[in-house]
Amino acid sequence: MASANKIAVLAALVLLLQASSCAVARRPFGNGDGDTLAVMTVNGFQKGEEGGPSECDGNYHSDKLPLAALSTGWYAKGARCFKKIRITSVQTGRSVEAIVVDECDSRHGCKDNIVDTSKAIWEELGLDTNIGEVPVTWSDA
Repeated sequence: MASANKIAVLAALVLLLQASSCAVARRPFGNGDGDTLAVMTVNGFQKGEEGGPSECDGNYHSDKLPLAALSTGWYAKGARCFKKIRITSVQTGRSVEAIVVDECDSRHGCKDNIVDTSKAIWEELGLDTNIGEVPVTWSDA
């Protein structure tokens, strides 16, 4: 009987470990409630740069402001417009708050795990914009 209990406990542990590893694998596509792993890219929010006006208000914004655009799922149909998020560099460990003003449209070329930010965010995190893509975590602030 004792060996049956040991086997049951081991089986339960294996199931818990499998569930845990699946949760970790899904983490990059989290919802921002915790530290969600993402790829940060640099974006221009000013008129004449690569994107159009902001999805949140139809306006252009200064790249000197701490701004972000989130992948479609995280943008949540505008639910995060003008809300603050906290972005932390995996490389430097530094964190900064940014204001969500735009969507990085995953239906038109943007990956599902992107936090697209202004040059001001890169500077605050001590990162070089020429790198183009860096690992970060983010959460709702």
